[in-house]
Amino acid sequence: MKYQSCFSIILLLTLLAACSRETTAPPEAIEQSAKPEVSVQEEPQRISIHVPAQWSDLTGWLEDDLRPAWQAFQQSCHALKKQPLWQGICAAALVEPADNGNLRNFFENNFTPYQIISSDGGKEGLVTGYYEPLLHGSRQPSERYRFPLYAAPDELLVIDFGALYPELKDLRLRGRLDGRKVVPYYSRAEIMDNPAMLNGYELLWVDDEVELFFLQIQGSGRIQLDTGEIVKIGFADQNGYPYNSIGRVLVQQGELSLDKASMQGIKQWGQQNPDKLPALLQQNARYVFFRELPSDLTGPIGALGVPLTAGRSIAIDPRSIPQGAPVFLATTWPNSSKPLNRLMVAQDTGGAIKGGIRADFFWGYGPEAANQAGKMKQQGKMWVLMPLGYTAPQLAQQ
Repeated sequence: MKYQSCFSIILLLTLLAACSRETTAPPEAIEQSAKPEVSVQEEPQRISIHVPAQWSDLTGWLEDDLRPAWQAFQQSCHALKKQPLWQGICAAALVEPADNGNLRNFFENNFTPYQIISSDGGKEGLVTGYYEPLLHGSRQPSERYRFPLYAAPDELLVIDFGALYPELKDLRLRGRLDGRKVVPYYSRAEIMDNPAMLNGYELLWVDDEVELFFLQIQGSGRIQLDTGEIVKIGFADQNGYPYNSIGRVLVQQGELSLDKASMQGIKQWGQQNPDKLPALLQQNARYVFFRELPSDLTGPIGALGVPLTAGRSIAIDPRSIPQGAPVFLATTWPNSSKPLNRLMVAQDTGGAIKGGIRADFFWGYGPEAANQAGKMKQQGKMWVLMPLGYTAPQLAQQ
């Protein structure tokens, strides 16, 4: 009866659209979500196999400068240090090794590399990029600044079933009350068509609707106000709908060719087709709410709850790779065959980041970061580094 009840709950959530997921397809690589989200699934569900490897198997391991990744891993330890598997490693990470050689010895003596193999036996997967955008805005609406960023509304419910069903500890429903019923929260189309429903929850107003949409896709960013102040904002919550790629929609409608369906291409299309833009944006029902962050943060906050490190943090599918773990990535630079082999740290997740071998590379802040992130859609291999004593999952499940 217990599992029948669990099944009934999952079926209910499916009908409420809060637990929908979609398979990653190549066109979706043009838009990534860097925001935290919780997979609706029974744990443990694995979509990859971890196969023990030799350090010599990691392409470019000996050439990488590990110091930036070490600093990122120290950030991970703020979240991992209470977990038994990571306690010893994180305690040792408090002491800074003297140089790159000592760092390499530290990893080789305390970790085992495991190659990530997808459930179908593949060794390569998709590597995309994301970044921290800069928008222009104001704390007051005006003719120029008319597109609001919203804080999470009080009526947005997040129902956690873990207290009743431990096997569903990561199962959450987002919705709202309609009388005594829990119903799906408002979609992007409903919010855009009736913004008055969120009166009072405006954080800031910005001057570009397309840039605001991509800010929601990236999950965090900076707003330069008309006063000159720069405000850092981050993900607060989302409305519970599955992510849908508007780039894929444009390709399907014949508005863009696949090779033009990059972030830059979508922005250019929006500038050329302002009348069609609202209807396009509404094709992605997911809507993201924000919060203002402390100005002294070193980077945006990822799903792990720690600041991201430019060029060393990645978003992953937590069903495949544990959050917080070091990951060696062997791929190429955007639109290039030039090798990009370096130690990264899994510190984020995203609505479009689904798959056994799947990574979203955080490029950081600024025009060059935006340029690299917007065009990155490469193939790559991944090895997760786990502390000695880790038991690797041997079977993959769908």
